[in-house]
Amino acid sequence: MNPEEKYKELQQLLAPYLRMMGQAADTIINEGVSKYPILVVTQLEVDLGILLVEKTAAELSWMVSASTLEEMVARKVIQQDRVDNFRQVFRDPHDFLCLFVLSDLGAQFVFLPRKD
Repeated sequence: MNPEEKYKELQQLLAPYLRMMGQAADTIINEGVSKYPILVVTQLEVDLGILLVEKTAAELSWMVSASTLEEMVARKVIQQDRVDNFRQVFRDPHDFLCLFVLSDLGAQFVFLPRKD
């Protein structure tokens, strides 16, 4: 499966959770936790963020956790010297969800359009 097909598959799998993911991102911003909410979407067990959706829920093969840029830096997922670059490419969290996707394709950041 090529990366575009994988992205479309992920988009379909996460569709039922988009509203909840958006609410988590909004809460992170509105509570003053961070201006940079990141949703960790993974098939692997990782200790990152606050778990929102477990793998077993609705037979989902992915887990979703809510995290932030600050946690990603503290856990050395994003190197300190890359923070400014990350902030420059970070899209408006009111229009896009920032996903950190860990899959068989590796680790990558994906910006998924929000649909309210």
